[in-house]
Amino acid sequence: MRSLRSLFPAALLGLSLPLAAAPAEGGSGGDLIGQLAQLGLGLIVVVGLIFLLGYLMRRVGPLAPQGGQHIRVISSYPLGPRDRLALVDVAGQQLLLGISPGRITTLHVFDEPVAGVEGEAATGDFARKLQAMLKRENKP
Repeated sequence: MRSLRSLFPAALLGLSLPLAAAPAEGGSGGDLIGQLAQLGLGLIVVVGLIFLLGYLMRRVGPLAPQGGQHIRVISSYPLGPRDRLALVDVAGQQLLLGISPGRITTLHVFDEPVAGVEGEAATGDFARKLQAMLKRENKP
């Protein structure tokens, strides 16, 4: 145990000798500034690459294949700044969902499809059928 304690200061002294000898040489201050500049430039490049990759990932989106999705949002209707209705197709069955921050509620499960799975052309038809169903439910 005594030998380890005597080696530790010797190791520190051995590491500090080249550092102490460095100022004795001429022009080493410029080398130090050059090395620090190179280190700083490398750090800026790495941080820049991290931000660039983050930006590209947001623009491109997830790179997972999207061919085998069984859940599709057919239509969505905003009810307010944070609430919305969504018609979702899950394996051929359509669901009407109420979506609000922190909560998703199934409002209705349709027996027959209300809108085509392609969805974009059927948005007006969906709105009419939804209004008709809401009127039917509100009647006493």
